[in-house]
Amino acid sequence: MNTSKKHLSYWLKDALEKEKPAPAKTLQQDIETDVLIVGGGYTGLWTAILHKQQAPDKTVTLIEKGLCGSGASGSNGGCLLTWSSKYPTLKKLFGETQAQWLVKESEQVIFEIEDFCAEHNIDAQLLINGSYYSATNSAQQGTMAPLVSVLEALNINSWQACASNTLASKTGSKKNREAYFSKAAGTVQPAMLARGLRKVALSLGINIYENTQMLSLHYGQPARVITEQGSITAKQVVLAINAWMAEKFKAFKHSIVVVSSDMVITKPIPELLKKHGPEKGVSVVDSRIFVHYYRDTIDGRLMLGKGGNCFSFGNKIEPMSNQKTRYLPLLSNAFSNLFPQLNVTEFADNWTGGSDRTITGLPFFGNIKGQPNIIYGLGYSGNGVAQTRIGAKILNAMLLGNNDKWANCGLTGGPRGYFPPEPFCWLGAMCVRNAIRRKEDAEDNEQHPRLIDKWLAKLAGTAGKADKI
Repeated sequence: MNTSKKHLSYWLKDALEKEKPAPAKTLQQDIETDVLIVGGGYTGLWTAILHKQQAPDKTVTLIEKGLCGSGASGSNGGCLLTWSSKYPTLKKLFGETQAQWLVKESEQVIFEIEDFCAEHNIDAQLLINGSYYSATNSAQQGTMAPLVSVLEALNINSWQACASNTLASKTGSKKNREAYFSKAAGTVQPAMLARGLRKVALSLGINIYENTQMLSLHYGQPARVITEQGSITAKQVVLAINAWMAEKFKAFKHSIVVVSSDMVITKPIPELLKKHGPEKGVSVVDSRIFVHYYRDTIDGRLMLGKGGNCFSFGNKIEPMSNQKTRYLPLLSNAFSNLFPQLNVTEFADNWTGGSDRTITGLPFFGNIKGQPNIIYGLGYSGNGVAQTRIGAKILNAMLLGNNDKWANCGLTGGPRGYFPPEPFCWLGAMCVRNAIRRKEDAEDNEQHPRLIDKWLAKLAGTAGKADKI
């Protein structure tokens, strides 16, 4: 990818301006390596780092079609969240013991990332100041309480109900009628984190080739990856290209749907945020099916994002990767409704990015087509900023051939369900999306949604909100 021809996210433009990196190194010859990682986002970079730390004698090579962080890792909202709200789904899929362990690991990894950044001097504007899970209308109120009760009984709960008299100032919006707060969350400049991981990887001796796209993969032992100007022969290959897997490999064509997440960010308004909130460094997520999420930045901006706007026909990722959002009026209206006191009439920037949503709302890992030396991971479903480090632990365990809790965890073994083929998938997604919009518009106006819209909305599952008990 030639990034000069793309509309880069605000985050990546900001990160590259601060970093002023040397020209990217591109593969221009045939090489051999012990481990090849395809994909220079969070999953690929974390996997490369963890593997090199545990197997320092191996040659580890990473290739990226653009620049490291130029995909979803550099264009997401920068909210570090956990799987605690997914406990019911985790239990249903993997059993109670595994579900409890994954919830705890998903919270612990937040603090691991904090420690890693401190240890390696990564300035990613990381603040582990917690997250608010809010309700903005009466229909959303009370949806979190049953889950919190279950987590309390299992002694794995990190959520606390917020006092109503401080809710507006803490969350920054009077629209929030109730909220629960967890310390196990935070915010980060996502592209700066990706570029920081790249810096660490290079310091460990990992070979990184950017602007180097995988054109084809030839199975075998060793495997062989062909790029435009060279080939790579590798004993083991990790495919860490997330949503692009559905384009590259037929086996994953129906295992995900590519959904946009669209974002706007204001000019610096630090005094207004100091007066009205939200609290510095917290993320706020509402209880919609296709959620609103927002957070402030180090320099006093406010970012608002919304998931579930555009569903890509045939899971084509490029039309919604590094583009201006098509949904600026929708986002502007949401911003005005949530933050009328800020009186923001224009934004400094807006962009869109693709998210790889699975049936379960959880990622999955495995070997491609039974090839023991070729492994993959994808499907973070809009919650990957922190959880890609868990994905890397799983992939690293598989690379090492371990027989441990990571290699055998419930998330391995491939997809846990499939979407219908096109055009039925896209048509169905549009039908459900529009029903959700009508349902949530009615609820925002304190009206009863139509029964058909409520029924269709249930088909969306819980990929973007807390699971129901």
